[in-house]
Amino acid sequence: MDLLDTTSTVAISCYALLSSAYKSMQAAYARPSSVSSVADDRVSSDHWPSVDVIVPCYNEDPRTLFACLTSIANLEYAGRLRVYVVDDGSGNRDTVTPVHQAFASDPRFNFILLPKNAGKRKAQIAAIRRSSGDLVLNVDSDTMLASDVVARLALKMQDPAVGAAMGQLTASNRSDTWLTRLIDMEYWLACNEERAAQARFGAVMCCCGPCAMYRRSALLLLLDQYETQTFRGKPSDFGEDRHLTILMLKAGLRTEYVPDAIAATVVPDSLGPYLRQQLRWARSTFRDTWLALNLLPGLDRFLTLDVVGQNIGPLLLALSVITGLVQFALTGNVPWWTVLMIVLMTGVRCSVVALRARQIRFLAFSLHTFINVFLLLPVKAYALCTLSNSDWLSRSVAAGAPDEKETPVPAPLTESSTAKMPGDTAQHRMRHLARDCAAFVTSDD
Repeated sequence: MDLLDTTSTVAISCYALLSSAYKSMQAAYARPSSVSSVADDRVSSDHWPSVDVIVPCYNEDPRTLFACLTSIANLEYAGRLRVYVVDDGSGNRDTVTPVHQAFASDPRFNFILLPKNAGKRKAQIAAIRRSSGDLVLNVDSDTMLASDVVARLALKMQDPAVGAAMGQLTASNRSDTWLTRLIDMEYWLACNEERAAQARFGAVMCCCGPCAMYRRSALLLLLDQYETQTFRGKPSDFGEDRHLTILMLKAGLRTEYVPDAIAATVVPDSLGPYLRQQLRWARSTFRDTWLALNLLPGLDRFLTLDVVGQNIGPLLLALSVITGLVQFALTGNVPWWTVLMIVLMTGVRCSVVALRARQIRFLAFSLHTFINVFLLLPVKAYALCTLSNSDWLSRSVAAGAPDEKETPVPAPLTESSTAKMPGDTAQHRMRHLARDCAAFVTSDD
């Protein structure tokens, strides 16, 4: 039993040291150095690059798709803007057709109807090959964009060394359940700590799918590699955003994060869809981390620490928790050192984030520790053991959860009901979310 106690103590101590080191440096590097401005005089109205907005969708809820396209139609951008909505063989095409028709009169909108489902990656590529803009903005079909997103991202892309840039993600449905509130805080941390720190060195490791802009000239050079990605001889059909970001970095281009380019996306509101989503993401992270390893010697040493902390840290925590539980089951002795260390680290981190964001709600993020320890760690372990599995896990699941983008929506959306949704609700949500994000950006200047 001494061996179990020693193993648990050593593992949690190593985890605490590693996590404290990289989280402290992450927080220091994540402080915004500047905020982009759409009034930047480096770009005149005649010299904004042309932008193609690509929205792949598969069996999306018509109302969610309508809100997404409404936010795109309301974008304020001085340059040429084209929108390509790719229906990837949806089984509910009859119900989303009225949504297409609602925007068909807008000359900026183009609709591509694929005959059968080919996957998000193929849908994106179909639009990329048909379009011609200088920049390509990938947008998920359940995401709403702030009106200035394209302008802010395009400003960052003025530097020819930048191959990709992402905006700040928030949960559009964050007030729905306790889980959506936690996920919204999780997104804030992922953007304003992890991505912000990586962007300090021009190496954001994953430009997230809901709102990511790419340079077309670089995309065309990498398109074949992107389309034909395999893992252990099998085609990869998820993790598109992370893989494309790694390809940009391997090509010698910078990847950036723009905190004031705000996008709100629908997040899972129950544990089942959330855990399935996390399983896909974990598999993608493990797969593409191997691709990124040979990049690390040429990048700042912090990024090596960041990668090690994110991949080795959970393994140390899992080892400590497992040995602690076994010790408790066999002897009835509580591994107090492990428990106290987890509680202490959780309390310190949530307090620091609450002060940094000037939002007391982040104290409640301590509840996420229970999800992380008892649910996400087992999910990540399972992902590591099933890396060859490319199943999306949600395509055969019943509808009803926001994560189930692939499930048909039984209630049809008529043209009259479309007309009753002017997008006011979407714009109200965006203003609310933008206010929260702006408060953080200005507080750290």
